[in-house]
Amino acid sequence: MLRVAVIGCGPIGNRHADIYKLDTLSELVGVCDIIKDRADAAAARLGVPAFYDAQTMIDALRPDICSVATGGIEYGSDHYEPTMQALSAGCHVLCEKPICNEIDKAEEMVALARDKGLCFGIDLNHRFTPAARLAKTWVDQGLIGHQLFINMSMWIKNPNESSPWFMVKALNPHTVDVMRYFAGDIEAVHAFATKAPGRQIWSTMQMNARFVSGAVGNLTASYDIERGHPMERCEVAGTLGRFVLDDMWREATYYPAGNPEKRVYTNPVFGGYRDFVDTFIDRLTTFTRQVSEGTPPDQIDGSGADGLAAQKVLAAAIESVKTESVVRVSR
Repeated sequence: MLRVAVIGCGPIGNRHADIYKLDTLSELVGVCDIIKDRADAAAARLGVPAFYDAQTMIDALRPDICSVATGGIEYGSDHYEPTMQALSAGCHVLCEKPICNEIDKAEEMVALARDKGLCFGIDLNHRFTPAARLAKTWVDQGLIGHQLFINMSMWIKNPNESSPWFMVKALNPHTVDVMRYFAGDIEAVHAFATKAPGRQIWSTMQMNARFVSGAVGNLTASYDIERGHPMERCEVAGTLGRFVLDDMWREATYYPAGNPEKRVYTNPVFGGYRDFVDTFIDRLTTFTRQVSEGTPPDQIDGSGADGLAAQKVLAAAIESVKTESVVRVSR
């Protein structure tokens, strides 16, 4: 049984804690938030002690795993310190996305986990669904053939105004990770962004990409569109076929080249994913299972290295918008 502590008691931190309470591989042992009322409320509800400083909780409880569900600027500025504290104490860490809103600090986080031999995962939950896993097997089995293009899109309505690059950094760790999950590393990008009426931030972006494999692709992302309809779509095409993944769990369709018959996976009405929360359950319980099984840290699904790679692509996209030029992704 893995002893788990949650750092950050906002809505996402409480979701993490609820999942660990029900996970047969974990025992929730404590929660922490710098806002005392939030920590106290979560602790009372969950029946665990409350802490108001991450280092104090880590020293007192010595958990096996820390979930870092803090927020901050661009949803990522408060991830660095508690992650470094937990890793330094020998804890495995599952961190919310984005890994960090500063690339140099994200590199430190990944390096420390590697040096300590610890598992470090990021909540890139959009790949943690049966539909996405099936689509990945189609790629791994060679059913797509030589990849030619990858088109990705995601949109939600988020009226919050933060830094100019809030939408790019906070929303798109998911989209870039999905693209990399199916098609590998991105080596260069060319991006444009626009502001919807009344917006102060760059709230919609179009990014063209070239992959190391030679495939090309694009990403469209927006904080300006209502999500009453499907909010996510990924299309991967190659010489032997293509697939379309609608939303993260709803449906995956494979279209073989030269064959009018297609394969379709549809989320089951009974026993399937009920809603977006189930992607969190899958992601968190996959992490506790991999830690329990002794999965090598460099083989963790949705790793810190994956989170860092996504942020480097987004940093290149931001530079491209600023300079109106093609920008190579740093390694």
